[in-house]
Amino acid sequence: MAEISELERRIKDALERIESGVGKIASAPEPIDVGENPEFVALTEALEAEKVATSQLEERVKNLHTQHDEKVRALEEHVETLKASSHEARNQVQQVMRTNQHLSASLQSLREAATTGVEPHLINQAMMSELDGLRTLRDADRAELDAILGKLQPMLKEA
Repeated sequence: MAEISELERRIKDALERIESGVGKIASAPEPIDVGENPEFVALTEALEAEKVATSQLEERVKNLHTQHDEKVRALEEHVETLKASSHEARNQVQQVMRTNQHLSASLQSLREAATTGVEPHLINQAMMSELDGLRTLRDADRAELDAILGKLQPMLKEA
């Protein structure tokens, strides 16, 4: 029974709200004909101009994103190229180091042989060869660093 009373009360409240809404609609002013209103026309034109400007800006943003993505892709490719060059240079340096180790071993043998009577100018020649090898290694390292820096500097300036 209590449920029926509650339902009646809710239906009664709903009918009152409907009646109130219908009353408001009936008392609303007549709609204005905006087709000839100059203010409405000006606002409509301004809205259209804003829509055009917005679409142009969206297109520019899209183009900027595309350009950015292309630059990032190019930089990634460039980094991969530099990594490959670095790996190749590292291999060359390792080879030069192995050569220097062999040369050092040869010099050690010559030093030992010098104690048994080998001519000193042969030892000097071997030492000069070792120094030349070390200079070559240093120059190769310097050239590698210069090449890497030369390629990185333009990218850093762009960034």
